[in-house]
Amino acid sequence: MTDGGVQNTLLQPDVFEPTRARPPRRTRIISWVQVIAAILTLFVFFALWFVLTAKSVKLEPNVVDAEIEILDGLRLKTGERYLLRPGEYRISGQASGYHDVDEVIEVGRQNQQTIPVTFKRLPGIVHITATPVGATVSLNGVQLGQAPISHNVPAGEATFLLSAPRYQSGTISLDVEGMAREQSRHLDLAPDWGDITIPTQPEGAIVLVDGQDSGFTTPGPVEILAGEHEISVKLQGYSSWMDLIFVEAGEKRTLDPVQLQPVQGTISIVSSPPSASVTINGEFKGTTPLPDLEVEPNEDLQVEVLLAGYHVDTRTISLNPGQETNLSIDLEEETGEVEMITDPEDVEFYVDGKRVQLPPDRKITLHAISHHFEVKKEGYAGWAGEISVQPGQVQVKRIRLLTEAEAEIEYLKQNSTTVDGQELVLLAPTTIRMGASRSQPGRRANEPFRTTNLNRMYYLGKYEVTNADFRKFIPVHDSEDYQGHNLNKDQQPVVNVSWNEAALYCNYLSQKQGLEPFYEVKGATVVGFRPKSIGYRLPSEAEWSWAARHVEGQAELLHFPWGKDFPPPEHRVGNFADAAAQHIVGRTIFEYNDNYTVTAEVGSFRPNSKGIYDLGGNVAEWVHDFYDIPAIDSTVDNLGPVQGQYRVMRGSSYQHSTITDLRLSFRDYGTDGRADVGFRIARYAKKE
Repeated sequence: MTDGGVQNTLLQPDVFEPTRARPPRRTRIISWVQVIAAILTLFVFFALWFVLTAKSVKLEPNVVDAEIEILDGLRLKTGERYLLRPGEYRISGQASGYHDVDEVIEVGRQNQQTIPVTFKRLPGIVHITATPVGATVSLNGVQLGQAPISHNVPAGEATFLLSAPRYQSGTISLDVEGMAREQSRHLDLAPDWGDITIPTQPEGAIVLVDGQDSGFTTPGPVEILAGEHEISVKLQGYSSWMDLIFVEAGEKRTLDPVQLQPVQGTISIVSSPPSASVTINGEFKGTTPLPDLEVEPNEDLQVEVLLAGYHVDTRTISLNPGQETNLSIDLEEETGEVEMITDPEDVEFYVDGKRVQLPPDRKITLHAISHHFEVKKEGYAGWAGEISVQPGQVQVKRIRLLTEAEAEIEYLKQNSTTVDGQELVLLAPTTIRMGASRSQPGRRANEPFRTTNLNRMYYLGKYEVTNADFRKFIPVHDSEDYQGHNLNKDQQPVVNVSWNEAALYCNYLSQKQGLEPFYEVKGATVVGFRPKSIGYRLPSEAEWSWAARHVEGQAELLHFPWGKDFPPPEHRVGNFADAAAQHIVGRTIFEYNDNYTVTAEVGSFRPNSKGIYDLGGNVAEWVHDFYDIPAIDSTVDNLGPVQGQYRVMRGSSYQHSTITDLRLSFRDYGTDGRADVGFRIARYAKKE
């Protein structure tokens, strides 16, 4: 049924059964006896556990009377041993004379263990004394102080080093007991000197060692440190004595007796200016400043002080024994005059770097010493030199200034020697017309007139190249002989040399002298040349002709080495085919004898007007040029054709005698060496 939307439920009765009653619970009471029993049981179990798990440990100190205590942890002591669980324990210990122990030990898992406990000894008190008092005491490189000294020293072996001035160092080795016990040691240091007796007559002289006062007087003994020393003695009124001796420590020695010589007098001399020579009674004593010069006392001494350019200062002095005196001398300057005569006159004039205006009489007064003079003028090469002015005299100095061109020539003349010492002649050539007229007797077809403009100065060998010269290039060269006559002497001209070998010699000489080689070489063959090089070369045909035929101030060129006419006007004007050579040549110059069968030593005959030897005679000579026959009246280059098969030879030889051969215009050609062909060297004097 539903009432107002709520469902009504009918309640039904159920069977009821009353709850059964439970009997009352009995209360259980624990007595104190049980508690105690329980505690005892736990203790027994703990004790059994500790005993069963603890380890037997003995602490074994290194000191018999040491007292050791375990400060923490569960422990049980049984006699000398402890029962301890494994782990770490802090212990402390004390022993008389030792440092206290405070450390941690480790108990392991072994059943029986012995753990050492080390006590370290306290330092000992060491007392050290020494002779001499005050010796420095060191231990392990550290200074402890000066003896006598007391110092705490760690127990164990110790070595003390003792040192003192003038004594030999020494050591004390000691086993320090430690434990605050006192130990004493003493060391007598050995003297580091010798006792040296120096007997002098008279006695009482001060002894100096290495220049320092030793504090001793003779005879001593004098305490001198070991080693080498300079020993000197001084006594007023006597000369010093000195010796060098070597002293050993501890030695006792007596030197040879020393007789001291009475001091004379001492004079010190200075001059203004210094470096003047000093003589006393005519004996040279040195140059000023001159200190501490000993002289005879009670005697008149003539002292002279001399210096070039100054008046001699002379004075007489006398000294007492032991007297010291000083002389200060101002030297009086001496003067002289120099008269300067110059060409040209209007020049700048300098003396010792300072310009000087010459008075009208051109005389200047100067200190009578050596002065540096210079003369200058624009457009001229200056002159410089030293002139020693003479006291009280008038000197005349004549100077001609060279133009710059003249000066250049003079400079070049000064460089007229090869690195091997061969002499050269400097030549300033002019244009030359080579060849000969068709009407000239003996003229050949290869001698047409042709002109060469020689516009460069050149050097030409004063002599033909000798065997000795050439062997510096080719040591094994052999000039051989001719018909049994020797051509191989050192000063004979080298022969049997090809043109190529002669050119290679020129290159050798250039390289030796640091010059650019003139000839271009491939392998051992000349294949060209460098026309601008100033290295050594063979003279050109034009240069050779100019040197041989040109005579200063004479328009016509020479026909023959001796002049214009044939035969030679006198004997020995050159080495040609003569009476001495008639058995080796076909023809000779009639009634001419130069006394040489083959080549003569170079320079055996008179030189030509330019100072050059043997341009005609002795040997014919290779020149630089290729051989050709130029057109008549042509103009040819100084160095000749640029190519050809043969090379030109110029000049006659000891084998020539005919009017054709002996003419200076004679030309021959070839490439190979001959017994009568040599060469001379040439080179340009300067670069273009």
